[in-house]
Amino acid sequence: MSSSGTGDASAEPDNNMKIIIAEDDERMQELVATIIDELDADVISSESSQHALDLIESMANVAVVITDLKMPFVDGVDVLRFARKVNPRTQVVMITGHGTVESAVEALKLGAFDYIRKPFDNAELYHTVSRALEHYRLAMENDQLRASGEEGQNHQLLFGKTAAMSQVEALTEAAAAYDCNVLVAGESGSGKELIARRIHTLSSRSKEAFVAINCAAIPENIIESELFGYVKGAFTGADRNKEGLFSRANGGTLFLDEINNASLSLQAKLLRVLQDRSFYALGDTEPKSVDVRVIAASNRSLQKMIETGEFRQDLFYRLKVIDIDLPPLRERRQDIPLLANFFLSRHALKLGKNVTGMSTRVLGALMRHDWPGNIRELENVVLRMAIMTSGKKIDEDVLPSEFATEEGASTTALDFISPQSLEEVEAYFIRKTLREQGGDRALTAEILGIDKSTLWRKMKRYQISE
Repeated sequence: MSSSGTGDASAEPDNNMKIIIAEDDERMQELVATIIDELDADVISSESSQHALDLIESMANVAVVITDLKMPFVDGVDVLRFARKVNPRTQVVMITGHGTVESAVEALKLGAFDYIRKPFDNAELYHTVSRALEHYRLAMENDQLRASGEEGQNHQLLFGKTAAMSQVEALTEAAAAYDCNVLVAGESGSGKELIARRIHTLSSRSKEAFVAINCAAIPENIIESELFGYVKGAFTGADRNKEGLFSRANGGTLFLDEINNASLSLQAKLLRVLQDRSFYALGDTEPKSVDVRVIAASNRSLQKMIETGEFRQDLFYRLKVIDIDLPPLRERRQDIPLLANFFLSRHALKLGKNVTGMSTRVLGALMRHDWPGNIRELENVVLRMAIMTSGKKIDEDVLPSEFATEEGASTTALDFISPQSLEEVEAYFIRKTLREQGGDRALTAEILGIDKSTLWRKMKRYQISE
């Protein structure tokens, strides 16, 4: 998402991540901005290296600075030092020309995230900046989590109240207590990475790095160098040694998302690392020892893939020391009100809106939906409604159109709800929430998004006792 380099910094929303381009060549500046335009951040081009320093100092949430190493007046190393001084979490990516590689390596020692050599490959630049952006985001989320004490809320978000999720919680805590590999299975959007992060946070490795990679998002010819790194001269263009993700995760946790997309060749190399706790960087003749706990996740049945020859059985059993099956959201509908209100509270705060809850009719519509995108889809729907609503409570007028057509849907998906009318659904929610909260009216009203007097009137109307 590009934005003007001369715009007023105060007009930028503080909750948006920013990428600042410090480059004195206007054509190169435009090329870099075009390549990274699709990233989920505001891309801001500076007019000069001095202007870049002004932007870094004045703007909130500067996630990544992309800077040319050689610039007049203020060079890339100065930009790096200044950016890291203003915010140690800001990631700096160097762009360097011929004859300046040694200076770029020195910049890495000063804290640069990585460097790209001209003429660069567009995909390499995009992928490097994407990783830097993710590194910043995770660092800031960890800081916010510690500062705001959200651990209890995130615990609710992860596990809810259903029996199936209680089993997931028990397995998660067991996996955290014992330093073994873990396999997490579940549909896309069901929270597999949240479970992996929870295991890492509760484990003895929590002070070391949590490194995540999506095996489906990176081309096969790149992913091995990302995982294992490479040495200078390993292939054309390998002009330096590069550290892989296994090395970065040393002492911590490596999360391999969508492991079902790993090629058979990559599976063999992963098996070797798990067996020997060592690996070879591409082009290296000496093995590197590593101490990493691997958590893998799959959105397909690996057992079925073994039967079709798509996945190695020996790797499967190496990963599956503890296996955790995450149920889809449609099988834990009782958790939807809790999750929906959690997301609403979080996004209303970020949006600066005083939205305190959602009507029971809206909750009923959410509970009737099958949620093919699971928790991720639910969060997106709640965010959309929070943006669209103009009142203090979300009501049916901001429900997406597909939810409005579901009122007459078959009740076979609602085996836990027998009532048909919206009034009966409302009464059901109130009884169920009261029961789960031990008769606590204040907490019940908060979860349902209504005030206590409204709850009392509805209890009288539906003849609900405590």
